[in-house]
Amino acid sequence: MVSLGCPKALVDSERILTRLRADGYGLSADYQGADVVLVNTCGFLDSAKEESLEAIGEAIAENGRVIVTGCMGNEADVIRARFPGVLAVTGPHQYEAVVGAVREAAPVPPSPFVDLVPEAGLKLTPRHYSYLKISEGCNHRCAFCIIPSIRGDLVSRRPDAVLREAEKLVAAGTRELLVISQDTSAYGVDMRHKPWPWKGGEVRAHMTDLARELGRLGAWVRLHYVYPYPHVDHVIPLMAEGLVLPYLDIPFQHASPKVLKAMKRPANEAKVLDRIAAWRRLVPDIAIRSSFVVGFPGETEEDFQYLLDWLDEAQLDRVGAFRFEPVQGAAANALPDPVPEEVKEERYARIMEKTAAISTAKLAAKVGRTLDVIIDVVDEEGGATGRSQADAPEIDGEVHLRDAHGLAPGDIVPVTIEDADEHDLFGVPVSR
Repeated sequence: MVSLGCPKALVDSERILTRLRADGYGLSADYQGADVVLVNTCGFLDSAKEESLEAIGEAIAENGRVIVTGCMGNEADVIRARFPGVLAVTGPHQYEAVVGAVREAAPVPPSPFVDLVPEAGLKLTPRHYSYLKISEGCNHRCAFCIIPSIRGDLVSRRPDAVLREAEKLVAAGTRELLVISQDTSAYGVDMRHKPWPWKGGEVRAHMTDLARELGRLGAWVRLHYVYPYPHVDHVIPLMAEGLVLPYLDIPFQHASPKVLKAMKRPANEAKVLDRIAAWRRLVPDIAIRSSFVVGFPGETEEDFQYLLDWLDEAQLDRVGAFRFEPVQGAAANALPDPVPEEVKEERYARIMEKTAAISTAKLAAKVGRTLDVIIDVVDEEGGATGRSQADAPEIDGEVHLRDAHGLAPGDIVPVTIEDADEHDLFGVPVSR
């Protein structure tokens, strides 16, 4: 299995592998040992599509028997034009179609001695953290995005089904649940926030209710892809209670009202700053990460400076930036006044310099404090790498530990912070 793209695609890969394992298939560690190769593609940006095509080409060159699935599967004609030898092409979250294609390409002989699938399913992440997908699709129609045309409108999972999956994951060793979707704040809108029976009571199909119940399972709960709807304010008290990590991943994308309007995004940036200040009054340690697009069509120097000034005031903890890239089928492609590539690069460099300086100062302020850290990796020399509550895996910073003998991945330990740079912290476990 070659899994590309975002964590939502990773969850799709895990579900596909779980179903295949239930059929008796095993997972090969390399191309040569596989009867068939699955490539789960990303189709969000042209650069991501090219990466997917390169991965398909590599799999064909190394193995020759390839099944393609995922977001780029909606462009089967493009894939087959370049690689006519692929065995099958399916779209995103078409699990049965993928499994059917594998069964046809590499049938498993009937056997009464099939390995059992773990109750929590198969995972592509370490045992101690798991992505928990709560919905598919999105109801937004942002000018730069084609996700709704790929994955459709919002379809939420029943809250009791989400909670049962989370229980199984925690029972199997998960210490951190990373809640993901295209729009976590919109969870349950399509169900009109209907309540469902749960543990002798009820739980609504609503982000706040779901987060509260997840927090009672005893694992860290981290919320991703949270649009700043008004009801997000009601999640902050759950952070103050310790039920949910003090962490919000909010895709602001820009701050200039003019650019946000062109993007077809919410544009009340002043109120957002007031709300961030209110969140920090209630939960001073809340970490906010976001992503921004620079060089969107029509973005002027004044718009970009507005974004930089907004970042100065917002003081976000973690920021990713992307140069605008036309995506086939996106409405933004038809907008006037494209920004020259050299201007995009210059603005990208400036925003990264700005956000790195903010991150450096925020991390320096943590030196001398004691923070809880979840351990991801340990080495034989007594070192370890982990993450604080402000750090999601793969996308945020890390905490590098010395004198960490006796620790194991998944341990959550207090760590005294001794040093910091622009991205990471350095410390030592508190003596136990």
